[in-house]
Amino acid sequence: MILHIKNGVNRERIEAISKELNAFHIHYQGKEVLITASNVKEVPDSVANDVESYWVADSDIQLASKKYQQEKREIQLGNILIGGSTKNTVLIGGPCSVESEEQIRQSSELLKSLKLSVLRGGCYKPRTSPYSFQGMGKDGLKLLAKMREEYGLTVITEARDATHIDDIIEYSDIIQVGAKAMYDQGILRACAKTTKPVLIKRGFGTTLQEFVQASEFVLAGGNPNVVLCERGIRTFETKTRFTLDLCGVAWLQEYTNLPIILDPSHAIGHAYGVLPLARACVAMGVDGLLIEAHPNPKVAKSDASQQLNHQEFVNLKQELETVAKAVGYNLI
Repeated sequence: MILHIKNGVNRERIEAISKELNAFHIHYQGKEVLITASNVKEVPDSVANDVESYWVADSDIQLASKKYQQEKREIQLGNILIGGSTKNTVLIGGPCSVESEEQIRQSSELLKSLKLSVLRGGCYKPRTSPYSFQGMGKDGLKLLAKMREEYGLTVITEARDATHIDDIIEYSDIIQVGAKAMYDQGILRACAKTTKPVLIKRGFGTTLQEFVQASEFVLAGGNPNVVLCERGIRTFETKTRFTLDLCGVAWLQEYTNLPIILDPSHAIGHAYGVLPLARACVAMGVDGLLIEAHPNPKVAKSDASQQLNHQEFVNLKQELETVAKAVGYNLI
């Protein structure tokens, strides 16, 4: 249950109510808001006089639910907006991993030449094998920060686990919670303490309920700036890396108030399929795409097979602009 407390109720009383109901307490859109577990279905008589309005939930998808807030949340990503009524689809580009200053500089110059503003690059890589490239760590974060200063870009990078989340928050503009880290409550709770945008990727074995509930950890902790990212789920199919769940995206658009970004690069796992999948994503009126691009994918230290080269990325942007225009969106 979500409760809006009446104006004029003092903080001491609000904290007492929160303790009585075992509720989260946040400040959202000018209101003092309490969130209890969804099994609470009635406002107790002891607090009824303090409550202005309330919403009964049928599951622990609460703050992210359209039953609570019908309109999609508007979120600032650097100098651009997504969600709300903006009709913007942000195109986020860059390599899977930051590998060197020369490599990430070339990626920054590519985005700048295309008038794009959000640069991705992994510094802590949650690899399946311990013998694979694990990322440059903090040195990579410093390179991303350098590119931000030199090119005026907005930086998004991934947290692998809670041991370095403070560095990720310090150096990045958008915090990415990876598919393998989605259940890490240390990361989620740290993200809740900042107001920086948080992009949560869906785990490849995660239900939609579990996916959105991960966002509730951040929302209920006080950070309203959460974006969901679908990047493919594991099915019985073996010919592609994962299966991009566009049915799930349609459900999220219908029932949640969070902006949605899609990652076709990780879903298909092969560069040949990124453009057709991206066209389908944009046609759904999504809020963004996460596309991996590398100056020379053949020598990439991670996910070489799925990264576009820079000319392929240019061609992708040109094609997607046409699709976005056809559905009334702006590719930015």
